[in-house]
Amino acid sequence: MKLQELYDLAVRTGIENDPRGEGEIKTILAEAKRKYEKLDEDDKATFDTETLASPYADTRILAGDPQMEVTGILVGVDMEVGEILLADKLRERGSKINVVMAHHPEGQALAALDKVMAMQADVWNSFGVPINIGEALMSPRMSEVRRNLMPVNHARAVDAARLLDFGFLCVHTPADNLATKFVQDYLDAERPRTLRDVMKALKKIPEYKQAALEGAGPNIIVGDGDKRAGKIAVDMTGGTEGPEGAIEKLADAGVGTLVGMHYGEKLRKKADEKHVNIVVAGHIASDAVGINQMLDRIAATDGGVEITTCSGLRRVERG
Repeated sequence: MKLQELYDLAVRTGIENDPRGEGEIKTILAEAKRKYEKLDEDDKATFDTETLASPYADTRILAGDPQMEVTGILVGVDMEVGEILLADKLRERGSKINVVMAHHPEGQALAALDKVMAMQADVWNSFGVPINIGEALMSPRMSEVRRNLMPVNHARAVDAARLLDFGFLCVHTPADNLATKFVQDYLDAERPRTLRDVMKALKKIPEYKQAALEGAGPNIIVGDGDKRAGKIAVDMTGGTEGPEGAIEKLADAGVGTLVGMHYGEKLRKKADEKHVNIVVAGHIASDAVGINQMLDRIAATDGGVEITTCSGLRRVERG
């Protein structure tokens, strides 16, 4: 498997599991093409042409020749300078690692994180929030995230990978799409009646069970165990947290419980005010649910690639 093939597999898998559906993805890519064709030559020179083939600005090859042959991958949730140095040390000890794969974005993928957030409006729409309202709510939140990322030194890990001659890529939203679909389908099938039942169901999933053993497992942060869950919406993709205004609209649409990776204090308070239960499944554990499924697909494509995990990721194979 070449680095480009690994990246293409990740994007393809993300599209196949995207909550917006493949039809909407085709429309998004066609719109990107029309936008590109209207640009003058100066603007075309700085346009991210990868957006013509991928709807995931937070997933990119960050360093290395795309045609390099992948022999081993070091994979983790946060792969920064320390993890790049770890890859180098493991290589010194005889590992076949020549590619580092991060979940959380680095480099240009981190700088563009806000661009994937628009999909949250489509997710809310699937639970009954009108798309026009969802898009209106997302716009200021996307601008806020973009401004917050402007001063970040996002090239540090990329430079480390380049200097140590590693291929480097990040796979963010495609893996989160896998986690969202897996957990939503699982809870839909389990049909938990109460929040306590939701907690019990989640802890049957290996990544959440392990996280619970380490003190980082699922927690109820709004509601209590005896409260009925009602309609459950799994909220685990779309870059980062959405706006607090979405909580009210999801409540109006009949959502009783949100199950997500993490919620800030403003979102928690709004949910409490609107009587929407919140179960935090766990950030790193939820990321691991998605990454492990992505690794299953990589292993099925090329069983000869050596896969080593670190940075919060423990390998769970589902076949």
